[in-house]
Amino acid sequence: MANEVIAIASDHGGYDYKEILKSELKKMGFEVNDLGCHDESSVDYPDYAHALAGALKSGDIKRGVLVCGSGIGISIAANRHAHIRAALVHDALTARLCREHNDANVLVLGGRTTGIEVAKDCLNVFLNTGFEGGRHQNRINKMS
Repeated sequence: MANEVIAIASDHGGYDYKEILKSELKKMGFEVNDLGCHDESSVDYPDYAHALAGALKSGDIKRGVLVCGSGIGISIAANRHAHIRAALVHDALTARLCREHNDANVLVLGGRTTGIEVAKDCLNVFLNTGFEGGRHQNRINKMS
């Protein structure tokens, strides 16, 4: 984990959560690449999903976090990129399963649908859970 960079981005509906989660990441010892948005002004979530996908495409950054109001739109936009496996989660169980079974590389949260303490828990579980591989690898290969 030391010196690992996590990319994070949101639209206006997820801005407050992005700022809180950015602080949590720093407390955990991660470097953070904040791709915006940088205030609560209305913006288009695909722009931020695409920015995060671009940051992960280089290979220097391996994981990211996206937040919009519901988490739905930004996850759809992110998953249009072949190298992204963005998972919208709602609790620690779905955060764990998206890593163990799907090797998700992007955690997606809804800033208006998930409580902040649950979101922090999801972040922690996502970052500390590995991919099981095995039978799940065949499924990942079919998506790539």
